[in-house]
Amino acid sequence: MVHHHRNYHVQPHRKEDLEEQQQQQQKQKHQIQDPPVEQAHRLRHLMDYAYFVGHHRSRVSNTAFLRLLFLFSLISCTLLFAPRVFFYTFGADDVEFRMRPREDDQSWAAPCSTVRNDSICCDRTAFRTDVCFMRGDVRTHAASNSIFLLSPSSSPSNSTVDEKIRPYTRKWEASVMSTIDELSLRTVAAANRCDVVHRVPAVVFSTGGYTGNVYHEFNDGLIPLYITSQHFDRQVVFVMLEYHDWWMTKHGHVVSRLSDYPPIDFSGDRRTHCFPEAIVGLRIHDELSIDAAKTKSNKSISDFRRLLDEAYAPRVRAIDRDEQSHRNNSNSSSSSNSNNRSNEKAPKMVIMSRNGSRAIENEREVVEAAEAVGFEVEVMSPQRDTELARIYRALNSCDVMVGVHGAAMTHFLFMRPRSVFVQVVPLGTDWAAEMYYGEPARKLGLRYAAYKILPRESSLYRKYSRNATILKDPDSVNAQGWQVTKKVYLDGQNVRLDIGRFRKRLVKAFEYVTKKRRRQQLQQLQQLQRRQQQRRIKR
Repeated sequence: MVHHHRNYHVQPHRKEDLEEQQQQQQKQKHQIQDPPVEQAHRLRHLMDYAYFVGHHRSRVSNTAFLRLLFLFSLISCTLLFAPRVFFYTFGADDVEFRMRPREDDQSWAAPCSTVRNDSICCDRTAFRTDVCFMRGDVRTHAASNSIFLLSPSSSPSNSTVDEKIRPYTRKWEASVMSTIDELSLRTVAAANRCDVVHRVPAVVFSTGGYTGNVYHEFNDGLIPLYITSQHFDRQVVFVMLEYHDWWMTKHGHVVSRLSDYPPIDFSGDRRTHCFPEAIVGLRIHDELSIDAAKTKSNKSISDFRRLLDEAYAPRVRAIDRDEQSHRNNSNSSSSSNSNNRSNEKAPKMVIMSRNGSRAIENEREVVEAAEAVGFEVEVMSPQRDTELARIYRALNSCDVMVGVHGAAMTHFLFMRPRSVFVQVVPLGTDWAAEMYYGEPARKLGLRYAAYKILPRESSLYRKYSRNATILKDPDSVNAQGWQVTKKVYLDGQNVRLDIGRFRKRLVKAFEYVTKKRRRQQLQQLQQLQRRQQQRRIKR
């Protein structure tokens, strides 16, 4: 649920309202202009300067003035049109500074959209990732970290191709990319005989890098894997660099919905695997999202969400059966069931609890406030080894999720469309909260609401003076670099929510959920009446 701030010409009287207004004014003061606006301002200053110089030099030379005007006209065209020509034509979907084409500007053709037989083609135009395509007699050679394409005997000897690639989707981050194994993709005249022959393509990618962080596991791994492989309709083999058993244990339910074949540990399996074609590297579009216009079969993030439904459903049913069996064997089963019946109509809220930094210090008070509004509340504290099916089970059945900005917010992917996602935004995290979770949540069809804390709701308020830059101007602190942001705002901050202020957000969420339920009940009643009427007509 997105709440828009309105400007009223009324002097605020409550202290918290005054602080909130001052915070908003401070943020507006330091708001960064969009690149096109900045270009326009720079261009205006250039033209002003040109006029000033030309006016004073016109007595000397009108020709020089005209030349200067022509020069700055050329600069204006460059500033206005170069970004579109460059970024939009050569992979704007992956440019991090968000210079996106208009929604109807999708006529571009991706490099390597067609690959000839017995050839290697690499698309290196995207900002986030490189992807190479091999078609023909493709053979793995783990000992040399290579994948060979066996050239036909008729191929000329001077057509040798040797490409290097690190198949991970954060190519702009040199530090993490240096930890990813590099593969050589080469055309060769002879290669080892095939130990295992596959009749379906291979998709080769790394599960190294930031794997272990749930955000990166989905954003850098599973969603790009879906984008790259879904059109094969499970007739594909996944070849993994830096294979981890725990990764397959954690994500095997999802992987099995994308491939009917067991994955291959590239480094651990020294046999020569042969394929008719291979894709090395993964496509990626944006943060936790999919651009349907850039996928085969026009798939979107909603389709990925349905894949998660299919992947986790069998395990969720098993958990339900186990819990039902446990209740039946419990002496308190009757009272437990009666409690469930009394709460079954109450909207459910899940609070994603954090330990360590960015924790809600008064979490118990938040739970009590939510229960007082009318929610049934479940507090979850996901750990690295928490079974994802259990998290999915809780969030897929909830109406509202509340959590402080962090990797665990990735689990909004488990929520049903039109559910409510309330993200608590600590000081200094506005941009990241919106870019990594707010915008993607809206694309999934959730009702997203950002609860931006006031300085007094931050633990930093007790650590620094009231006029400290850390409290009053987080943008200038963030401008000092990622390490400063991480130390101050991510690792060094907890939140203590103003219950009175936060309760307003809870009430709005509750009202939205109850209205949505009433509409659904009315629709179900109308459908039932139509079916009954149709039966009477048939009689």
